[in-house]
Amino acid sequence: MSAGRTTPPLPPSSRPPQAGPSLASDGQAELRQSAFSAWLSLLASGGTLVCCALPALLVMLGAGAALSGLVSAVPQIVWLSEHKGWVFGSASVLMLAGGWLQWRNRTAPCPLDPQLRAACLRTRRWSLGVYLASLLLLAVGAAFAFVLPWWMGATAGG
Repeated sequence: MSAGRTTPPLPPSSRPPQAGPSLASDGQAELRQSAFSAWLSLLASGGTLVCCALPALLVMLGAGAALSGLVSAVPQIVWLSEHKGWVFGSASVLMLAGGWLQWRNRTAPCPLDPQLRAACLRTRRWSLGVYLASLLLLAVGAAFAFVLPWWMGATAGG
């Protein structure tokens, strides 16, 4: 060790990177992405219910007049029903994307602060619940749009 020698400060370009928004991972971006994917999947599966499950349910319950009133108030339901293959295909793609985001964010870091960590974990569980409810709604819509008509046709014909 020599007396009087000091190490010069590093130039800004060679300093180690500081924790900024792009490098710090406090989980906020992942949390927002997870919540967004849950709401998007709920919207997609809700669209399948409006296009196919709700009209079929109203007819099965003998509420054809209610369906007629619904179609006159919202004529786009007819278009959705005519294009149910595309509606379900799009909803399924969105659900797969939402599931992938849920899976990817399952181990995203949460803040170290106990209250923020609890809120992060609660939001993550809530987001998963919304996604699972969306999957259930998509399954119900698919049952009314594809499975029940096929089953009713198969039992009536044979």
